Parts: sequence; C-alpha cells; structure tokens
Amino acid sequence: MATKVIMPKQGLQMTEGMITRWLIAEGENVEVGQPLFEMETDKLTIQIEANVSGTLLKIIKDAGEVVPITEIIAIIGEQGEDISDFFSTDKPADDEKASKGIELKVDTPIEEVKAVKGKRNRDERIFITPRAKMIAGDKGLNYLDIEGTGPEGLIIEKDVLNYIEKMPAVQKSTPLAARVAMQNDIELSEVSGSGARGKVMKADVEAAIAARKSQTATESRNGNIIPFEGIRKVISTKMMQSLHEMAQANHKMSVDMSEIIRFREKLKSSNIKVSYTDIMVKVVSKALMDFPIMNSSLIEEGILLKDYVNMGLAVAVESGLIVPVIKNAHLMTLEEISTVSAELIDKAQKGGLLPNEYSDGTFTITNLGMYDIDEFTAIINPPESAILAIGKINRIPVVEGDNIVIRPVMMLSLTYDHRIIDGAPAAKFLQRVKQIMMNPYLLI
Repeated sequence: MATKVIMPKQGLQMTEGMITRWLIAEGENVEVGQPLFEMETDKLTIQIEANVSGTLLKIIKDAGEVVPITEIIAIIGEQGEDISDFFSTDKPADDEKASKGIELKVDTPIEEVKAVKGKRNRDERIFITPRAKMIAGDKGLNYLDIEGTGPEGLIIEKDVLNYIEKMPAVQKSTPLAARVAMQNDIELSEVSGSGARGKVMKADVEAAIAARKSQTATESRNGNIIPFEGIRKVISTKMMQSLHEMAQANHKMSVDMSEIIRFREKLKSSNIKVSYTDIMVKVVSKALMDFPIMNSSLIEEGILLKDYVNMGLAVAVESGLIVPVIKNAHLMTLEEISTVSAELIDKAQKGGLLPNEYSDGTFTITNLGMYDIDEFTAIINPPESAILAIGKINRIPVVEGDNIVIRPVMMLSLTYDHRIIDGAPAAKFLQRVKQIMMNPYLLI
C-alpha cells in the first residue's frame, strides 16, 4: 500500500522546512531507516530517514522548495502501484504524525477546475495544485491549455513552468518590447512577462536592462554575494526580535580565577576532566536556583519563574549559531555536565542535534574566550530573560592592600531583560556567581 511522505515537524515552533537535497531518486528503492532527503529548518540541516520500505514512486516537492509542515512531499509504495487516490482528497495531518516525519494520510490541497473551453471536454474535471494555479494566474494562462503530468492529469508547478518555457518568444512579447530588447541585446526568453498570458511588456524589458546594470555594478565591486537565507536569516530575525521586544541592560564584573584554576587542576589530577565552560554551567545553575527571577520568561499571564535550569550553550557552526540545551543542569554533577555538553557540542557541529536537544532553554551561556575575546555583550535568546557572556582569562596586575600582584582574571558580562529584572537583582545574581567562582568547592 502506497504511503505519503510529508514535511515533518521538527520542533514546536517549526512551521515550514526547505528540502535541500533528495538522497533517493524517483523510481529507486528505499529501505526503512535509510536517509531519504535532507531538509533545512530554522535551526539546522538534518537528514530524514524513511519509515517505510518500497519504491519512491513520486517526488512532489523538488530540492530548494520551502514546504509547510504536514504537506505531502513524496509517495512511497510498490513499483507500478496506482497512486491516483492520493490526489483526490483533502485531509490535514495532525501534529503528532507530522512530528514523526512520515505519515502519510495528508494530502496537498488540490483544486478542482471545471473545463469551460479549449480542446478538453466541457464537462471534464481538471485538477491543479494551488501553487500551479497561482503561477498560471499570475501569467494570465488558461489551465485548459496546460497538460498535467501528475496522477490523473494533475497539473503541478513543473507543468506550468514547462508550458511557459515552450511558448514562442514572439508570442510572449509586444512589438515595442521586442524592439527595445533587440536594441539593448536582451534575450526575450530570459525575461519574465507581466502581461496577459505571460506576455513580455516594454516595462519588463526595461526592468531586465536595469537588473543587468545593477549586476554589472555589483560585480565591479570585486566581491562575492552569499545568499541571505536559511539559518543565517533566522538568526537575523530572532536577534532583531530580541532587541526590538526586550529592554536589554548589561552588567559587567571581573572575577579572580585563581581558585577555579586550582580547583580544575585538582579535578584533573583525579582523572576528572572538565572545561571552564563546564564549571561555569555548574556555577551559574547553582546561582540561578538562588535567583529564580534570572531564570524566568515573560508570558501572557505574567512572569513565569522556573524551578529548574535548562542551560543553553551557544555553539558556532558552519551555517551560523545554534544553542544546544543541557536539560536539568541544576541536578547534574560536574562530570555529568562535562559528558552531556561534549556530546551536544559534537552533535551540533556535525548537524545532528534532535529538536528536543536545542529547545526549552531557560538561560544561556556564551563563551568567546577561546578566540582571545576579553569581554563582549551578548543578545538574549528569547523567550529567556538573560544571557551570560564569558571572556578569556587574562593575567593582569591587581591591587591587593598596598601591593600590586598578577592575577588570572575573567570578565563576566550579564545581559538581562529590564522589563522583568531590575538592576539590583541582576547585580546580586552576578555577585552570587562571583562568590561561587571564588569558592568552587561549594560545587561539590
């Protein structure tokens, strides 16, 4: 029995995903657990495995298309199986099935158009997908003139685009547009027409001329343009949303790292290997339990104070930035934090994080010390209300009584949402963090 493959829901906030690559070609066999396609969400790029075995009978959505969750993207079944029934009903998939990334009881909405003229029978029913209908409508095309290649003659996007491509250029332009194109060495077949039935107008040719000039000017800058899309665009949207919606304030405090360094060396001598970030996760988790306002979110009903700590760790990846989350960090030992953080960071860098591994954070730590950054101000990761930025450890002169001594010092930078948190509680929280760092044996 044929099964529909739908765009899976990878996370509570996901509404759509982009198919970046099909790993199985149409007509090829696929086994359960075999990677079927790659998709890019607002967080990362992941491979989706097949949950049924069979032949990939039909690819509905091509690579590069952005598809809403639960919408059908392909059909898997037995070789030669009739799949026409899959294109005759409208049944929305529920989120539970979508989250599994398979199911196959959903249909892309197919619009029924009754033939009224043209070569087809007057009473013949024509099926066309919404996107194909939109493109045809924009170009002023009559559906009756287009042959559908989908099941039962379904007209899909590719059919409309092929029809437009095959239309003779002379029929697609006005005489004036053709003359202007010839004078400016513009290929009419490469110009999108805005007139009826996709006819190229003079204004379309002039727009193509302007675009060519703009492209030439861009190339003359001796630079490359990279696409502003995918994760990069999502990061942009979230950061601007964060700055626009929150009253972000900042406190900075220096901390003598002498005790932390000795503490870490002692752990290492006992074959317990932890990073400074691991120690900071434990320190901050302990401080957050004393200052729940720093571990809160603003919701419709008010300020939600959370009695648990899900610590986010900002990790740089090739495509941008992602924040894996250590769940219930306040209950973990240093060794457990070290193990979990290492696994999450490795998966993040390889693009293998699962949705539940980068969601539901309550507070975030970001560390740029390894890049020789002394201090920096981070932007809050909504819906959290604060973020702690950690710089490198510098050996600097410090005044102690009447003496000047050299101490290893780290700068902490706390950004918090002033709508929720006042300056004094934020300062006291930072003081508590410093106190624990100066007395790390409190962590044991």
